[in-house]
Amino acid sequence: MKPLKKLLDKVRPHFEEEDGRFRLIYPLFEAADTFLFSPGDNTRRAPHVRDAMDLKRMMILVVIALTPCMFMAMYNTGLQASRGMEAMALTDLPGWRYDLLSMLGLSLTPSGLIGNVVYGALWFLPIYIVTVAVGGAWEALFSTVRKHEINEGFLVTSLLLPLTLPPTIPLWQVALGVSFGVVVGKEIFGGTGRNVLNPALTGRVFLYFAYPAQITGDSVWTAIDGFSGATPLGALAVTDVATGMEAIDVTWMEAFLGTIQGSMGETSTLACLLGALFLIVTGIGSWRIMVAMLIGGLVTSTFFYLIGSETNAMFQMSPAWHMVTGGFAFGLVFMATDPVSAAMTDQGRWIYGILIGVMTILIRVINPAYPEGVMLAILFGNVFAPAIDYVFIQKNIKRRMQRYGA
Repeated sequence: MKPLKKLLDKVRPHFEEEDGRFRLIYPLFEAADTFLFSPGDNTRRAPHVRDAMDLKRMMILVVIALTPCMFMAMYNTGLQASRGMEAMALTDLPGWRYDLLSMLGLSLTPSGLIGNVVYGALWFLPIYIVTVAVGGAWEALFSTVRKHEINEGFLVTSLLLPLTLPPTIPLWQVALGVSFGVVVGKEIFGGTGRNVLNPALTGRVFLYFAYPAQITGDSVWTAIDGFSGATPLGALAVTDVATGMEAIDVTWMEAFLGTIQGSMGETSTLACLLGALFLIVTGIGSWRIMVAMLIGGLVTSTFFYLIGSETNAMFQMSPAWHMVTGGFAFGLVFMATDPVSAAMTDQGRWIYGILIGVMTILIRVINPAYPEGVMLAILFGNVFAPAIDYVFIQKNIKRRMQRYGA
């Protein structure tokens, strides 16, 4: 690596100096240099604080925490496809993905781990590549215009968005979604660190309302044409009270493990818990927000479960089921804890998390037409986070003034 470092240092003046021939694309050079090597400028003495954690390392740790969800996204996509083949009595599937799987000598069966992972990867990776390429292009464009370095925040956004999408979504819609999330959700506010809304959720909301047929319904979750399979929340939302929980044809353990219909990376509560443990241990994710959202969700779902309803079957879903269905666990661990769009104060994080938990269950139960409430609940919390922080900061200022007699 030393020869590469020497080469980068040698050509740096052409990118860094005002009259350098490649000054216009300095952000691209800086991004590659700091991705491969540590920054050249480091603080060495007081009053500056030296810490091994910077934005680049923080983003890398979040990507590591998402690894279990990525694995489940690929495995479960293949698993649902193999189950669909079995249900439709198919011996093969049309398309280059299944042909490539056969060329590799792998089969697609419910019990085949490697075959399911590879087949799922052939659906997940193209979506991920599109988000990285398009999101990175927008980041580079805005960095070049503003003449500042490219931040690594888009690496997390480009991974979070695919995990919240169904495998069958068209790639051009993925490109539109990540464009909307990066540009409208972040760049127009000033870029990384200044966004009010979570960029990945902003992109998904755009896709949900702009192209509902490709992101909702029973036919989008399984990568087989003509196969229909509802998510647990979707099945319960359209059933009658007499049928109730019998409409859900999966067990609680299957929902906890994630071997059910749903967005690629959101189905496994177990994978999300592993990511939560890693984020808490490394200090990246706020455990206060996670616990508060869990409390808000449990209390609200318990309330609705106890009062019941004669017309709405969603009231019959117990708190335990609410915690393992939809994107509740994924939103709790990776979306609500976004350090930029979430509340900053310790007291505010409790209110912020409880607010999101309550709103999630409220949207799910009261509005059966929209059985998944996590996405809108988190964006709702993002909007109120600055106001929540403001209240607690002002209270702290008043207490300090009283303490010192000011």
